[in-house]
Amino acid sequence: MNPLLEPLRSRYASWLGLPAEDTADTSYEDPDEVRAMPIILRIERAEPPGRTALLEAAAAAALAVCLDERVEPGGEWAEPVQAWLDNRIRKVARRARGAHWQAVLDLPGITIEVDGAQARALVPGRVKEAPKEVSRLQISGSELPADTPGPAPADVPLLMLNPDVPMTVGKASAQVGHATMILASLLPDDELAAWAAKDYRVAVRTPSPARWKELCPVDDPEAGWRDNRVIAVRDAGFTEVDPGTITVLAQQPGTSA
Repeated sequence: MNPLLEPLRSRYASWLGLPAEDTADTSYEDPDEVRAMPIILRIERAEPPGRTALLEAAAAAALAVCLDERVEPGGEWAEPVQAWLDNRIRKVARRARGAHWQAVLDLPGITIEVDGAQARALVPGRVKEAPKEVSRLQISGSELPADTPGPAPADVPLLMLNPDVPMTVGKASAQVGHATMILASLLPDDELAAWAAKDYRVAVRTPSPARWKELCPVDDPEAGWRDNRVIAVRDAGFTEVDPGTITVLAQQPGTSA
């Protein structure tokens, strides 16, 4: 298991077990030290990307930053990423186009492209110190129409959006990024290496309500992972959803469940 993701791994089950209202408790935080990972979604006016492809790109990009060699001890990204992982793994998705998209390419981060859709995850930092290239970008207005991506490939992790919880593409981008990170934190080294060889690609789909209920491991996260290789993302509810909402399930391939 990757040691860089140990803080996330150690918090996973306890976070799912918190009372819903406690997930939104920030009373212990110093506002000046709040950190977030910006996820920049390229949404051009004339040729917007497909919604599913953009979510898949965002999910892969967020994890790629966390497991980049520059995050290793002594690396140039080590301190900011580790400081972020030691606390809430906030992500803020913003949309960019044209010259504004080109500008964020000069900031430290990783861009992933899936079927023509591009998302760039940046090295996390203090929210109050976000560079102007990021802070000037809009958070709202990033919605894209639903699409029909077809059957999910069987050889990459499946990220399942809660069928009963509508989310904008910006909100969903942050949530699928959480999902890839939590999933990676639980994987043995060989499976993580195999995923890295595929550039951390995933399939994002929306299951039926019945399938969601069958797989959702909130009552017993250890059994959910042991029996179905499924993890859950539980949101603090700062935007769009209620505190404690399960937004995404991620299932590692290789299970018959």
